[in-house]
Amino acid sequence: MGNIAERLSQMGLALPTPLVLPSKNRTSAVQIGELLFVSGHGAQLLETDTVVKRGKLGRELTVEQGYAVARALALKMLATLQHHLGDLDRVRRVVKLVGMVNALPEFEKHNLVVNGASDLFFEVFGDEIGCHARSSLGVSGLVDEQPVEIEGVFAVD
Repeated sequence: MGNIAERLSQMGLALPTPLVLPSKNRTSAVQIGELLFVSGHGAQLLETDTVVKRGKLGRELTVEQGYAVARALALKMLATLQHHLGDLDRVRRVVKLVGMVNALPEFEKHNLVVNGASDLFFEVFGDEIGCHARSSLGVSGLVDEQPVEIEGVFAVD
């Protein structure tokens, strides 16, 4: 068992089913050199009933609920990384995370929602690998009224 798999186990986390897109014109990840670009992961992909999968932040969801969705999506993204790389220990750096938050126009805490994903990557990979650049965007809507979608770029070997 690798270091990251062991850390996930110690945290009591199991990887869910990875994102595998059923399409000929796109994929869940593309590697160019040492960078792996991971497609957007949205709440409708989650197999858990422990997070809210539909709704807007500031209306149906609280910041805490949005944070939980972003965290669950980051775990799903780890499963996708595992699927494409074969071993999470191949991740050398979480380079960039983009979080899109489906929110009311007056909602202003997108960053606190996307912290759910950032915090998980930081906890799993540690300071040097898990610290990343990030954008948190408020959007007027996402597919199937998902509350959050994340995408990422990872340096890998």
